[in-house]
Amino acid sequence: MQMVHPGFTQETFEDLGTALSDVTFVVVDLETTGGSPSGSQITEVGAVKVRGGEVLAEFQTLVRPATPIPAFITVLTGITNAMVIEAPRIATVLPQFLEFARGSVLVAHNAGFDVSFLKAAAQETGHPWPGFPVLDTVRLARQLVHKDEAPNHKLGSLAQLFGATTTPDHRALHDARATVDVLHGLVERVGNLGVHTLEELQSYSSRVSTAQRRKRFLAEAMPSAPGVYVFRDASGTPLYVGTATDLRRRTLTYFTASETRRRMSEMVGLAESLTPIVCATALEASVRELRLIAEHRPRYNRRSRRPEKAVWVRLTDEAFPRLSVVRSVTDRDGAQYAGPFGSRRGAEAAITALHEVVPLRQCTRRLSARSPGDAACVLLEIGRCGGPCVGAQTREDYAEVTRRAGQALTGSTSHAVDALRRRLEELASQERFEEARTLRDRMMALVRATARSQRLRPLTAAPQLIAARPGEDGGWELVCVRHGRLAGACVSPRGADPMPYVAALRETAEVVLEDAGHRDGRAHPAVLPEETELVLRWLESPGVRLVDLDGEWTCPVGGAGASRAQLEPQAGTWSEHDPADGCVARTGVRPLDRPTGTLPA
Repeated sequence: MQMVHPGFTQETFEDLGTALSDVTFVVVDLETTGGSPSGSQITEVGAVKVRGGEVLAEFQTLVRPATPIPAFITVLTGITNAMVIEAPRIATVLPQFLEFARGSVLVAHNAGFDVSFLKAAAQETGHPWPGFPVLDTVRLARQLVHKDEAPNHKLGSLAQLFGATTTPDHRALHDARATVDVLHGLVERVGNLGVHTLEELQSYSSRVSTAQRRKRFLAEAMPSAPGVYVFRDASGTPLYVGTATDLRRRTLTYFTASETRRRMSEMVGLAESLTPIVCATALEASVRELRLIAEHRPRYNRRSRRPEKAVWVRLTDEAFPRLSVVRSVTDRDGAQYAGPFGSRRGAEAAITALHEVVPLRQCTRRLSARSPGDAACVLLEIGRCGGPCVGAQTREDYAEVTRRAGQALTGSTSHAVDALRRRLEELASQERFEEARTLRDRMMALVRATARSQRLRPLTAAPQLIAARPGEDGGWELVCVRHGRLAGACVSPRGADPMPYVAALRETAEVVLEDAGHRDGRAHPAVLPEETELVLRWLESPGVRLVDLDGEWTCPVGGAGASRAQLEPQAGTWSEHDPADGCVARTGVRPLDRPTGTLPA
C-alpha cells in the first residue's frame, strides 16, 4: 500500500507530561470548627509553596468563624475564641489564598477534607473555584508505604517515617510544613518506580507493577501521529496489535493505571519492543491492524484473529440446487452466495429461514435429472419440498424454486421476508411464541447476511474507486479502493488543490488483481470481508465525495438493505453503519462535480 504521510513533529521525552521538578505545589492545611463544611467553618489556613524541592513562600492566618469554636476543638488544635477575635473573616482570607495558590497544584493530607471546606467557602463568599489540580498524600502513601514501615498513614506517622523537620501538631502551618516533607519522600519513592511527570503522579496506582512502569521506555520513541502499534516479544513475535489516533499518547497508557485489563498487563510483561506504523488516515490504520492480526494472530488480540472462520451460504449450481455452508467463495462454479457469517450457527439459521418459505430440497446427495432416487424424505409429505429426488418435480419446475431462492440471496428479499412475516403472524396468533421467536431470529440472520453480501459484492467487483472526505485540519482524506481492498491512502493539506494528490494516489496505489479473493478457490487476505466492511463504513460516512469510479457501485431495488432497515428497529439492534439501501445507485456519497480544483463543500 503506497501512502503519503502527513507531517508531524517528533516531540521530546519531556513533552510526555509536566516534569515534577517544574511543578509548583501549594501544600495546604486547614483547622476548622468541625468535620463537615455544612455545619463547620475554617479557623486557620496554612500553606507552603514549593517547586523543585525548594520552599518559595508560606501563607498563614487565623480566621474568625461566625460561630464559637467548640471546646473539644480548642483542646485538639489549641486555637481559642480569644485568638481569633481579631482575625479576618473568610471573605477576606479566601481571595488572598486563591491568589497565593494561583497556577499551582494543591496538595493536602486527606485532601478531600481541606478542599471541600475551601470550595464551600468559595461558594459562600461568591468566588469562583479555580479548579486546581489536587494531589492527596494519603492516597499516595497507602500505595507506597507498607504496614511494616509505619503503623498507619496518619500525618504524624508519615512525618516520622520520612524525617520531617516539623512535627505536626494540628496547627495549620506546622501541619503543612510536615506534609511538604512527606510529599517529597513520596515523590522520591515513585521516582524510583519510573514516575517523573505530574500526570503520572496523579494517576499513580500500585496496580501497575514496577516492571510494567520500567518498560514505559518502549513508548518513548513513538510519534504523535495516527497509526498502528505492534508489541513484540524477545523473538520478534507480535503479541498485540492496536490502532491509535496518537500513537504516543495511546501506548503510554499501557504503562499507567489507566490500563486495567489483566491480559494487557501480562502482555506488557512479555513485550520487549514496540513498533509504530504511521498511517495517513484512521481508515488506513484500521485496515493495517486488521491485516496484521489476520497474518500473525497475536495471542493477546481477541478479535479478527481467524478470518477463515467466516462462512457463506451457497446456492449450488447443479440440476437441482440446494443450500450449503462453505468457507470460501469463488465465481468459477456459477453458484450464488450470501454472507459472510461470523459462525456456522448463524449461517444454518439463515438457511432454515429460507427453507421456511422456499421449498428447496434439503437432501445432500447430488441429483441428476435423468436418474432420480427411489425414496423421498418427509419434507415431500408435508409439502415443504417438490420431491425432485423421486422425479415428482421436473427440472423446469424446480428452476422456479431456484430462481426464488437466488432472488432472496442476491436481489430483492421482499417476497421471502413477506412470507416469513406471514408465518410469524400465524405462529403468534396460535400463541406459539417460542417458535415465533426462533423464526424471527432466523429471519434476521438471513436478512443481515444477505444485506451484507449485497453491500460487499459491488465494491469487490469495482476495479477502482477513489473517494475523499474532509479532514479535521481542513484538508482532504483520500482513499483508493480496488476490488474491495484498500489500495492506497493519502492526505491533501489544507488550502492545496487535492486533484494532484488524487492523480498521485491513482498512480501509486497497490495493484489488486480481479480474482485476488478467489485463488485456488480459497479466500485470499487481499479481500478480507472485515476490511471491505471497514472501507464501506468509511465510504458511507458523512461528507464523503466520490472522486472516481471504474465499474459500478449499485445495490438492488428492494434489496436486503431495505428489508433490514424495516426489521432492525423492531429487533432493537439496528446499526447506523448498515444503510437502508432501497436505491438503484448509492445516494449516500456525493460525486465530485468538478474535474479539477477544490472539492465541493
